[in-house]
Parts: sequence; C-alpha cells; structure tokens
Amino acid sequence: MKKATREKLAKTARELALAPFHGEIDGTASNLAPIVQLFPTWNLKDADGLWCAAFVYYCCTEAGFEIPYRPGECKTCHLAGCLGWEEFAKGDQRIEYHSGAEGHVPEAGDIVLYDRVFENKEHDHMGIVLEKREHTILAAEGNVNNRSGIVERPIDEHIRAFIRIPDGYRYTDK
Repeated sequence: MKKATREKLAKTARELALAPFHGEIDGTASNLAPIVQLFPTWNLKDADGLWCAAFVYYCCTEAGFEIPYRPGECKTCHLAGCLGWEEFAKGDQRIEYHSGAEGHVPEAGDIVLYDRVFENKEHDHMGIVLEKREHTILAAEGNVNNRSGIVERPIDEHIRAFIRIPDGYRYTDK
C-alpha cells in the first residue's frame, strides 16, 4: 500500500469533488452510498444535505489515511460532523490544528473548517484545500447545494481552522 500524503489527498479530493457526488436533487436519487456506508449508524436519508464532513472523511480514506470513523478523541460526534474533526485534530498531538486567526499559510491537502458559511453557527462546513491563492483558497467540498465541487473562498473570518494530517498518518500508530 502506498503511503498516504497530503498531496495525494488534494489530488483525490479534486477528482472526487468533480465526480460529482450529490444528495437527492431535482428528482435524481442520491449517489452518496460510498460515503455514507463508512458510517454504520447513518443512512442516505439522514445524510442528505449534511455530508460535507463525511465527504472529507471519504477523501481521506480514499487517499490512504487510516482513520476510524469515530476516533477516541471524538467526544461529540463521529467524523461525519465538523465538530468531530475539530475534536479529533485537537486531541491527537500528531495532527496540526491552526486557528483561522493564527495566520497559518494553508497548503494543498490541509483540511479547512468554516464558521457561518451556510448558517449563522460555528462548524457549519468544511473542505480540503487544493490551492492557496493570494487572498483565497480553492477547496474541494461536499454538500454545496447538496453537490460536491470545487469552490474558491476568501481567507477571512469564516475560516475557523486548518487541520494538517501528517504524511503517512495511521491512527493505530499511537
């Protein structure tokens, strides 16, 4: 098995975002089954319209990162929830967690957590950085209008944090 890298994660996320994945839209049945099946207590109906974090997890697993869907650091929810990703990153010392206000320079393969993108609340969306531009990032995201895609977003107060999983990361190597 090839070593998982952030470079491979960014490439995988780009490909999967452009697939595209989607929930039930315009009378078309959801094609989220490969993503949803990674979460044993979830189903397509529950996931519809709420799958950005699950998309990130799917991309990570497809890129070769070995992470359980509910690591021990996740106290609130599993990795189909944005808050679960924050708990995981803050709780595992091998993972870098950079608050959006820290001035971290994102790189391809970093995970980005957003606040107040779709709703007026924290942890409401996330994606995978594909590219950092002058004042924006290009990110692969799931669940933008219930579709996956590539979105350009400003580097501003909506960015809650960046998470950097180290190359070769395996949860069981603790």
